[in-house]
Amino acid sequence: MTVKQLIQVINPNTSLAMTETIGEAARAVASPTTEILAVCPSEGVPSIEGHFDEAVAAIGVLEQIKAGREQGVCGHVIACFGDPGLLAARELASGPVIGIAEAAMHMATMVATRFSIVTTLPRTVIIARHLLQQYGFEPHCAALHAIDLPVLALEDGTGLAQEKVRERCIRAKKEDGSGAIVLGCGGMARLARELTQELNMPVIDGVGAAVKMVESLVALGLSTSKHGDLDYPLRKNLSGQFKRLN
Repeated sequence: MTVKQLIQVINPNTSLAMTETIGEAARAVASPTTEILAVCPSEGVPSIEGHFDEAVAAIGVLEQIKAGREQGVCGHVIACFGDPGLLAARELASGPVIGIAEAAMHMATMVATRFSIVTTLPRTVIIARHLLQQYGFEPHCAALHAIDLPVLALEDGTGLAQEKVRERCIRAKKEDGSGAIVLGCGGMARLARELTQELNMPVIDGVGAAVKMVESLVALGLSTSKHGDLDYPLRKNLSGQFKRLN
């Protein structure tokens, strides 16, 4: 009997609809031996569209990481393109932790020399640019585009946000000189395969990319190093609402 490995996919916002979208995208690419546990915090922000939102969401991410460890998951995916709380999550986790922006950017450099990013609001373009610098991918990014709609527009049922993503991707292919496109929001996850076929170029969803990276790390017996700054947090008695993380 084959024992399935459990990978936790964390939507850092509180939207159950988006959590379902992200979970579906993760299961679509997961190996038969992988079970996906898609979760979101019960408290926090309904969408993540700025530094403040990320700071609030990071606490929910850490709570889910702690819960995942207790459930015996093999690894974790942080399914928000800002990768909120990523390094803190790696300190807390025993298995590997991958952010979807990090995963998508890595994958893009493996299939193209330059890539474009299509995200939601203009302010998130700035956040994505910070991540490009942090991860060392800035020289590989040809351009960043925003559809100028909020994250939750992807779940409103009108299809407007999805059509704007499609239009921006077509424009990026024509104008940017890039060989791949990265979708800059977990809520865009289900669009990647359809757009890859329509544009005849790689359109990368970070949720799927992160799931495959976690699977690969687990298969190789690799986890986050506990030698150095990503060692488990120093034992301290947290107070107030943070007691939940003790």
